[in-house]
Amino acid sequence: MNNPLLQTFDTPFTSAPFSKIKSEHFKPAFVKAIALAKASIDTIVANPELPTYENIIDAMEFSGETLDRISSIFFNLNSAETTDKIQQIAQEVSPMLTEFSNDVRLNLDLFKKIKAIYLQKDQLNLTAEQLMVLEKKYHGFTRNGANLNEDDKVTLRKIDTELSKASLKFGENVLAETNNYQLVITEKEKLEGIPDTAIETARSLAKDKNTDGWIFTLDYPSYIPVVTYAKDRALRKEIAIAAGTKGFQKNEFNNEAIVLEIVNLRHKRAVLLGYHTHADFVLEERMSETPEKVLFFLNDLLEKAKPTALKQFKELQDFARKDGIETLEKWDSAYYAEKLKKDLFNLDDEALKPYFQLDNVVAGAFEIAQKLYGLNFEEVSDVDTYHKDVKTYKVTDSNHHEIALFYTDFFPRKGKRNGAWMTSYKDQYIYKGVNSRPHVSIVCNFSPPTESTPALLTFNEVTTLFHEFGHALHGMLANTTYPSLSGTSVQWDFVELPSQVMENWCFEKEALTLFAKHYKDNSPLPMDYIEKIKELGSFMEGLQTMRQLSFGMLDMEWHGKDPSAIKDVKTFEMNAFKDTQLFSDVASNCMSTAFSHIFQGGYSAGYYSYKWAEVLDADAFAFFKETGIFNKETATLFKDNVLSKGGTIKPMELYTAFRGKKPDNKALLKRAKLIS
Repeated sequence: MNNPLLQTFDTPFTSAPFSKIKSEHFKPAFVKAIALAKASIDTIVANPELPTYENIIDAMEFSGETLDRISSIFFNLNSAETTDKIQQIAQEVSPMLTEFSNDVRLNLDLFKKIKAIYLQKDQLNLTAEQLMVLEKKYHGFTRNGANLNEDDKVTLRKIDTELSKASLKFGENVLAETNNYQLVITEKEKLEGIPDTAIETARSLAKDKNTDGWIFTLDYPSYIPVVTYAKDRALRKEIAIAAGTKGFQKNEFNNEAIVLEIVNLRHKRAVLLGYHTHADFVLEERMSETPEKVLFFLNDLLEKAKPTALKQFKELQDFARKDGIETLEKWDSAYYAEKLKKDLFNLDDEALKPYFQLDNVVAGAFEIAQKLYGLNFEEVSDVDTYHKDVKTYKVTDSNHHEIALFYTDFFPRKGKRNGAWMTSYKDQYIYKGVNSRPHVSIVCNFSPPTESTPALLTFNEVTTLFHEFGHALHGMLANTTYPSLSGTSVQWDFVELPSQVMENWCFEKEALTLFAKHYKDNSPLPMDYIEKIKELGSFMEGLQTMRQLSFGMLDMEWHGKDPSAIKDVKTFEMNAFKDTQLFSDVASNCMSTAFSHIFQGGYSAGYYSYKWAEVLDADAFAFFKETGIFNKETATLFKDNVLSKGGTIKPMELYTAFRGKKPDNKALLKRAKLIS
């Protein structure tokens, strides 16, 4: 079989030839690529010369490129354009990849050579980047069992294989539950309050399914308008409870046993490697360093945020009582927050949406990147994509040098998981004097255009786009020698800084005037709206902070203790939420069974990093505010010390090189109006 995945990509920018790739190409490509990668490792190990940085570390860094490329294409498709066949292949190849990874990490002869170099690192006159790669390689082995005896290595392999399968199954179950639910409405009066664009989309979906009425789903662009705007409380309750039951129903997609399996396997793995808990294992290589520091960080913020959160909850409760709602429930929160926001600011998302046409917001993000970092974005039509909705852009600098290839994929569809994320199809690295540039993508789930309107974004969707674009800039502006340190390959509690700091421009007049224009007549967003948007930045921020802290604390409860005695997922979760719970519990709902961030997405013992990064981003943007939000000197400091450096230097050193000091949480607390 002529397999395009195993050939040099003779395409513009050597981009992935998606239209030529069929599902049946993947498994044989993985088999061949794994064999090639194994052969490369065998060659490195068999080298009779004394181990040197060049013949061991450099050789390892630049081996396995074919496997890396195939993996990035496949697993990105599994998230953005999956099928039953792709999911089946994922179940088949994931254990193969885990086995290969373990073959490398448990290769004693290879480890001995790396260890020999590591022990003489102080005499090798290495650059900071070379030293970081060596540290990562060495610890990558020790943290994955290189020092274990043979029996324990076998146990570790078994754990890793089981974890790989369990995590995949968890995600498949969540996706299946999301896809299987639909709320069919046949009575038009029940739609009162829901925005016209959402109603039009729901009608279109019903037509596609040959169903009378309107269909709403658990995809966010469909779900959010219902819980935020539907006047019919029963309707809000029905879809909100449905969202909370994902993975928690007594059916084939139940994730309760899988959650317990994952946390127990992670704990066993950590203990096998000499750590107290999975959190201890994870945090050893994070800015925060230890579970104790994370818990102190979370509890410190909780102590400062809780009084404001309780005050805001009472304010929301009192406001809802005017509508006859005696007890504010979870399905009332977004609805009455939106009504209160409109009452206080005379502004709601529907009033703002006409000013945030997707194409204009994208163009605005591009212009801001140009003003800050000198980047230019040109849409190109000769790059293959995996779906007609995907657009591609050539990114160049002010000297017309190629910086990156950029993909955007903005609309929900079957086979695409919920949420928003940035990813890459090709890493940046420098090899034999050639700076190979990255291929970066952002994937979102925004409301698509309708027959009568272009794609219009809520303000929250605007900030989401800027957030993912911030990640993308981190990937695009990478300028490191080694692919393992490039772009977003940084410690998890640092990776959200570039994304979250980018959101700040959405609240600034100088930035909004670039892209916030009415889609019908191009009139600018009114000045009073801009002032209100700035005020909205801290609206109900106490409640939002409590919500994020509750997720971080749940994560640490799952991963910071021995979970072997846990029998019931829901009971455990309720106990974890006891200090942060504001709404009454819904017996049929459970968060853990659909908490994809920590059970599928790589954030285990790391969800706190969103708040950690908020501290960094508030402190960083305070610097931009002091000097001017488009100040070239400040932007260059951020680009040179944060965006381009990847994981070459410890994050705190990078941050202090940019900011001139370590961060503190005062800027965040002031921005959120949690302190005066």
